[in-house]
Amino acid sequence: MYHIFAMDPSGSSNPLSMFLPLILMFFIFYFMIIRPQSKKAKEREKMLGAVQKGDKIVTTSGIHGTVSSVEETTVIVLVADNMKLKFDKSAIASVINPKTGEQTSVQAK
Repeated sequence: MYHIFAMDPSGSSNPLSMFLPLILMFFIFYFMIIRPQSKKAKEREKMLGAVQKGDKIVTTSGIHGTVSSVEETTVIVLVADNMKLKFDKSAIASVINPKTGEQTSVQAK
């Protein structure tokens, strides 16, 4: 009689062959989902840590302004002639450095 799955003559299957698909799925998830997500998070933290006075920013709600001062977890943004708003650093979507004109943005997907 023929069996669909190959087994030892003793009738037990190899435990490695049972767990191999799960191990492969873990590595696929790691390299396709977890690793790129952690890279983006590190880039975002680097971008937020580099925010300094004078940088032009865009918040996640679409407000454009210039950083007036930087605190540990918040920034004060000048949005009009004499109007300043206080935002969490996590609300910053992109930063435009006025010295280089380079825009840095990291979108979360």
